[in-house]
Amino acid sequence: MANPFVHVELSTSDPDKAKAFYAALFQWQLEDMPNPAVPGGVYTVVKVGEGTGGGIMKQVPGGPPGWLAYVLVDDIRYTTQKAKSLGAQIMKDVTEIAGIGWLSFIRDPTGAILGLWQPQKMQ
Repeated sequence: MANPFVHVELSTSDPDKAKAFYAALFQWQLEDMPNPAVPGGVYTVVKVGEGTGGGIMKQVPGGPPGWLAYVLVDDIRYTTQKAKSLGAQIMKDVTEIAGIGWLSFIRDPTGAILGLWQPQKMQ
């Protein structure tokens, strides 16, 4: 597949409650780390074994709670602008996550929100 789903992320008002629920429900392995996008924040990596992993984080003030899927792209700036030219609204423009990669959020013409992800190339 040219552009697979590569990550899913839960934004929630209560990360600890969500972690307890999903760990018990699915036996996911969870690992806390500093959140590079939120100074002083915590990001919980979800390790699922096989398949696409993800993360859990505290909901950004004013942001909606819920799961967000990310699609892998080769050129995030190009793909974000292409989505806009096809009728998408850019919800969050290209943003660098230091040392990891870049993301953007788009709302497609039907109203669905999708994350785009370009990892930093390993040197």
